[in-house]
Amino acid sequence: MKSLRHAATLGLLVAGGAVVVAGAAVAGLVMSVARRVVTPSERVTDTEVLSIDTSAQVVALGRTPDTQLPGRYGLDLGAAPGYLKIGAVLSEDETSVRRKLLTQVVAGAHVDRHASFSGYYYTAPGELHLPYEDVLVGTAAGPAPAWLFPAASTTWVVQVHGRGATRGECLRAVPVLHAAGLPVLIASYRNDGEGPRTRAGAYALGATEWQDMDAAVGYAVRHGAERIILMGWSMGGAIALQTALSSRYRDVIVGIILDSPVVDWRTVLRFQAEEMKLPDPLPRLAMDALTTDWGARMSGADQAISFDDLDLVARADELTIPTLILHSDDDGFVPSDASHALAQARPDLVTMSTYTVARHTKLWNYDQHRWNDDITIWLRTQGIVPAPEGADTIG
Repeated sequence: MKSLRHAATLGLLVAGGAVVVAGAAVAGLVMSVARRVVTPSERVTDTEVLSIDTSAQVVALGRTPDTQLPGRYGLDLGAAPGYLKIGAVLSEDETSVRRKLLTQVVAGAHVDRHASFSGYYYTAPGELHLPYEDVLVGTAAGPAPAWLFPAASTTWVVQVHGRGATRGECLRAVPVLHAAGLPVLIASYRNDGEGPRTRAGAYALGATEWQDMDAAVGYAVRHGAERIILMGWSMGGAIALQTALSSRYRDVIVGIILDSPVVDWRTVLRFQAEEMKLPDPLPRLAMDALTTDWGARMSGADQAISFDDLDLVARADELTIPTLILHSDDDGFVPSDASHALAQARPDLVTMSTYTVARHTKLWNYDQHRWNDDITIWLRTQGIVPAPEGADTIG
């Protein structure tokens, strides 16, 4: 595959104004796609609020693949009344879905019609009613805020959120991990809006962010952790896997838990390009551009990104740590193909729990009991927490 630099150079050298203009247009489009890949996204309003019945505490939403999902979710309205928790689907038709409000909205409240549907459910650590501390993790990029939920065990879980998300994404996992007696450290990382900002302020898709998770692991070790479980959500899965392969503390990492993870970025970006109906050469050229220093700079990234290094299916032989993958086959954003491929490549280490309907990073919301059981049983199977007599196993 020709590099973007080669393509752009040829375009500039070809005689004929039309060809030059066409080449420049293609190069500009390619760089636009590359820039979108590494640029942290703003809050996306993907849900229309049709009405709120404050007497019955019911909200009517425009029907989408997310708003019709069973379970408990969040609705981010940006301004007041802010973040609403929503529950069961009460009724639906071809264009709308009525759901129970779990956060009370008072009569007369102004509610924006444009909202973001979210799987976070919890947005702040105090909502869990568990002891926690605000701590700072020192990273090479600067201090990174983190939440620490202490517990008695010397086996800690270090969690990391996904692309375009914040630490709040990880809060859903704290109750089940805390019930197992495990301290939980939820870390931020460079350019996520909470952690330190680099010069370019762009994502590296896990290629550099893993260093911040490694610093969080170091914090845990310095504060009494003897064993570490890494847990990553979506792009946080890519970060966790890179940490597992490259960490200074590999000897104390005893497990990995991944929810809707990015295991191979090429698979993800090809899928997303198809969803956006981008013609086939564009995602390939954009990824090619990001692998070069020149293309990375043009896209706004701090440095070139190696998609080979981020491909854990190709690097499956390097994996040495027991791993639990939780993924929905109709994820809708990060396809489960690479997760299945990694599980097939390393059945000795990887346990795959496959969901349907749940979509991206909403497995807990869709079926909290199964999700909690999957994690608890895996922890017992690995000997991380004691298993009661007659306990089930997964795998």
